[in-house]
Amino acid sequence: MTTAIAATNARSAELFHALSDEARLEIIRILLDGEHCVCDLQDHLDVAQSRLSYHLKVLKDAGVVTDRREGRWSYYTLNREAIVEAERLLAALRPASGRRLIASCC
Repeated sequence: MTTAIAATNARSAELFHALSDEARLEIIRILLDGEHCVCDLQDHLDVAQSRLSYHLKVLKDAGVVTDRREGRWSYYTLNREAIVEAERLLAALRPASGRRLIASCC
């Protein structure tokens, strides 16, 4: 496997892992309308702060959200470019028209 393909696969796995949880998808949905304080996210999701922190860390590590500190509060914003990147990576996995999805070995 070439280095470029391995890097693309690693990035795809990172992004798709970040998008593979219902709570993280709900965080993304909330952030679609703009920046939110972590306390707002906690109220919307009705989850413990430690659980929310875990989900936000996964999203942040994958580059799906960014954060900024203002005093003792953290504010999160959706990185829309990461969503576009996920769409592009998923589209690259689409089979070419006419290609058989299941190859016969016999």
